[in-house]
Amino acid sequence: MSGFDKYEKIVELAKRRGFFWPSYEIYGGVAGFYDLGPLGTLLKNRIVEKWREWFVKRNQGFVVEIETPIIMPYKVLEASGHVEHFTDPIVECLRCGRKFRADQLVEESLNVKVEGMGIDELSRLIRDKGVKCPLCGGELSDVKLFNLLFTTTIGPYSQDIGFLRPEAAQGIFTAFKRVYEAFRERLPIGIAQIGRVARNEISPRQGIVRLREFTIMEVEFFFDPENLECPLLDRCKGKLRILRAEDRLKGSQEPVEVDVYEALREKIIKMPWTAYWMCIARDFLIDLGVPEHDMMFEEKLPHERAHYSAQTFDQLVRISRWGWLEVSGHAYRTDYDLSRHMKYSGQDLRVFKRFEEPRVIKSYKVVVNKALIGKLFKDKATDVLNLISSMDVNDLKSKISSSSEEYIVLGGYSIPKSAVSIQEVTEKVSGKHIIPHVVEPSFGAERLLLVVLDHAYSEEDGRVVLKLPRSLAPIQVAVYPLVNDTELEAKAKEIYEELVNGGFYVVYDDSGTIGRRYARADEIGIPVVVTVDHQTLVDSTVTLRDRDSRKQVRVRRDEVLKKIQEFLTGLYEIT
Repeated sequence: MSGFDKYEKIVELAKRRGFFWPSYEIYGGVAGFYDLGPLGTLLKNRIVEKWREWFVKRNQGFVVEIETPIIMPYKVLEASGHVEHFTDPIVECLRCGRKFRADQLVEESLNVKVEGMGIDELSRLIRDKGVKCPLCGGELSDVKLFNLLFTTTIGPYSQDIGFLRPEAAQGIFTAFKRVYEAFRERLPIGIAQIGRVARNEISPRQGIVRLREFTIMEVEFFFDPENLECPLLDRCKGKLRILRAEDRLKGSQEPVEVDVYEALREKIIKMPWTAYWMCIARDFLIDLGVPEHDMMFEEKLPHERAHYSAQTFDQLVRISRWGWLEVSGHAYRTDYDLSRHMKYSGQDLRVFKRFEEPRVIKSYKVVVNKALIGKLFKDKATDVLNLISSMDVNDLKSKISSSSEEYIVLGGYSIPKSAVSIQEVTEKVSGKHIIPHVVEPSFGAERLLLVVLDHAYSEEDGRVVLKLPRSLAPIQVAVYPLVNDTELEAKAKEIYEELVNGGFYVVYDDSGTIGRRYARADEIGIPVVVTVDHQTLVDSTVTLRDRDSRKQVRVRRDEVLKKIQEFLTGLYEIT
């Protein structure tokens, strides 16, 4: 079964059995939008809850979860750099008017890698190599940048521009101080958010892989940049498979296997907390049914990183159709976001770091002869005073000491040295203000849904068996009467109701032969089937059937709920 065949079969299964399909199908669909059906919604919810378990619940001593709005004011995304940097290259056919994502078009036309190329380089490549419109063969325009933000207005005034958020992170950064104070002002602290985001992709393809609207799961983890210790590294068992940037530059596509301590010692990973969350991400993917040999972390080259990142690793998973697919990003965002929001909002987002013991420190302060400034500059005196106060004291001290004149020039004003002096002061301080640094693990839920289906899909004896991890199965149990018989059906429905009341997602099915019903259950990944037969009426036992092994075992009727619970959590096996 080739990768193309397998993917097409997964898509066919997804549409037919209710996992996913293109949105607005009755109107011809809209690229980049997909509906999740009943089974897809259940599966996605289980993936999201699994992510919450690994990233929030297991780290609840220092990770909390919040929820912020989808719509953001212009100023927020201007401060974050998205208004300026959240772009992709676009090119237009001068004959038919169709628009394409330029880098993808060039890569497909010329079979070369162009990631990180600027728009001038792409334009030159298109021109020199004669790349044409793939639809009509027309000439192409110069490449331009297209901003991927979905724009809207807030309220009735058209000038109040807002955006649909492209990531959950900015809502976390703007709420950071509130959460920090509610968390008893402790670092480190992780703030998690799960929610919808929107990106106005130029030409989304690859089905559910590249969407214009999807669910994101992110943690922004804030820590003291002067204390890089991560006390949880001992939780990181085994090794990480890392494709280093320097190896990529040499043409290698093979990852190296390193434990986290070696990766940090060799500076492969800059931040200990980045290494910790990469380990959690690896274990999370294993829990979703992805074997370690089918995943790795690829370090991004400088020109491939987002504008806010000092180091980024993409977690890649191998799938049948497209090979290595990015499922998460792990970025070291430094203090970029908090610093930018401080600048644009005028609010102090620093935290106070208290010393173990008060310290006596020497510092310098600026003393200004305001009367002399007022006499010399009159109506401009306020501007001059503001100019002096805005300067860093050390820069001002250097400027005064390095000038051989009797005055210094600031902002076009000649200010006498006699009007400004720098005095050394000694004071006892209990702490200092710092701007926390941030590392970020970020996942897209819909991509993970496809990854899970791709790794679970199998065919046995001409039948589809969706070997989902038991904890992810949308429907957990099926209950069948062996044949159409009033007494058997009554007993089966009784068990069905008991399992539903026990908190399970259950299907009852009495249509068709038992073999056909087993096949329908296997096709949507139901891990276990309870079958009521004539022996049930004699000794109050039923059979449990394991989806993967097809083995069956008889258990007492009053043990069914307990055995199902143990089977789904791996505490009991059907042998």
